[in-house]
Amino acid sequence: MSKEEKIIQAAIEVFREKGIEKTKVSDIVKAAGIAQGTFYLYFPSRLSVMPAIAKHMVERIIVTLEEGISIDKPFEQQLEEVVEMIFLITKEYGDIVALIYAGIAQTEHLKEWENIYAPYYAWMGNFLLSAQQQGMIRDSIDPSRSAKLIIGLIESAAEQIYLFDDSKDETMKLLKLELLDFLYHALGLRHT
Repeated sequence: MSKEEKIIQAAIEVFREKGIEKTKVSDIVKAAGIAQGTFYLYFPSRLSVMPAIAKHMVERIIVTLEEGISIDKPFEQQLEEVVEMIFLITKEYGDIVALIYAGIAQTEHLKEWENIYAPYYAWMGNFLLSAQQQGMIRDSIDPSRSAKLIIGLIESAAEQIYLFDDSKDETMKLLKLELLDFLYHALGLRHT
């Protein structure tokens, strides 16, 4: 693991434990086992590590999707798997997601969000383009623009459940079904 990766991992741990406001650079470097000067070689401040944490999470999401999608299944089931995996990631890493939002919102790094999410958007765009080329979804959608909308919709629904509500399992199941029904119609899938 590189020093930068150690810093990012340590920052995640310390931010989770202490919160954004109470975390100091000295806490992060102690957890990373590096000198404070080394931290500043990579990041100018404690909050400047937030985009790197967000990038790390995007990479984790993409790996999870690539490993979890059953390419031998019909597109409709693959889409269900995408929704399920994004919900699971949000459930497992909800505290990190909340930290990233709070941390990036406090800095000038908010402008970087689109660049950080670019690989995620590209993955979803390719997923949709492949389905479109196989005639599984409408020709009239633009896979690139739709990728952003779909990611935003799925993440928003997952965050609503895991970050903002104390919803029960039954509520979550109903929300997923409604979300999938919405996506099926938007993409032109016929769900029976």
